[in-house]
Amino acid sequence: MARNIFNQPPKDETESAAPSPTPPRAAKLPGSVGGLRDSLREITANSIRDIEPDQIDMDGLRDRLVLEDSSIDELAESIAKHGQQVPIMVRPSAQPDRYRIIYGRRRLAAIRKVGGTVKAIVRTFDDDASLIAQGQENNLRLDPSFIEKSLFIKEMQESGYKPGVIQDALGLTRQGVSNHRVVIEQLPDGLVQLIGPAHGIGRRQWSDLAALSVKVDLVDAAKEALATLPDDTASSEKFQAVYSACSSKARSDKKPPNRGLTSVIKDENGSSLGTLTVDKKAIAIKVTKKDNPEFGQWLEEHAEATLLQLFVQWRNERGSGS
Repeated sequence: MARNIFNQPPKDETESAAPSPTPPRAAKLPGSVGGLRDSLREITANSIRDIEPDQIDMDGLRDRLVLEDSSIDELAESIAKHGQQVPIMVRPSAQPDRYRIIYGRRRLAAIRKVGGTVKAIVRTFDDDASLIAQGQENNLRLDPSFIEKSLFIKEMQESGYKPGVIQDALGLTRQGVSNHRVVIEQLPDGLVQLIGPAHGIGRRQWSDLAALSVKVDLVDAAKEALATLPDDTASSEKFQAVYSACSSKARSDKKPPNRGLTSVIKDENGSSLGTLTVDKKAIAIKVTKKDNPEFGQWLEEHAEATLLQLFVQWRNERGSGS
């Protein structure tokens, strides 16, 4: 089971249980300066703060193919009207008064459009915990497409994250991670960026497209197919257009095998001696022993010497002509 690093959010004061008849005692402060510092750090780490967007640096791996799109404008309009309903998560940077984003890239981009501070949960996570938080929150809020997960897995593996961390980040089994990685390794660089996230397009369809790469240049075919579509075409429709174009091209490129040109060699009386077949790969002389048993036997005995004689004659003629 994938570990969930999200803690339950604190209940609102209006939802808390009835107060105890006896007044609560104040929490006992630590007896040392170091203990006090640790307590303050823990409080800060689990608090929601208002932070200037300029203090937050983009960090970590990209888990979505599209970030700056029309949905950012829609989100910005919603935040301007109703306020930021869900905080992002950040972690302290090595630089003072700066933070590195863990998740909430779209919300941060939207708030940068409308202005104002951003509500953020501050956590002192290491790289592994940050990655798991990023993957789990993204799965909960907007389930990424198959190909987005595949790219995310590839980036995590290339960045050196351990298999267990990758599985926890996306809530996948080891086999699930392998299924995604197999497909992304078969696709040429740049193809996914041309098509986009393609929500609703699963492993089987991406695998079928990848299989066409042995017959078709997928990137070139995709560019041709997409050039005919409107700019606002949905990503899943782009996939279908690319797959259809690549499938058609693969079928049209099937050419009949080149059997070569065959001519019949006859003697002075018009009787067949054999056949001469010439194609791009070879020159073949065929003599049927049934029709010419004696000549066939003679040719078998003298074929090597005759071929060598012809080669010497060709070489001499080429030398004299140069």
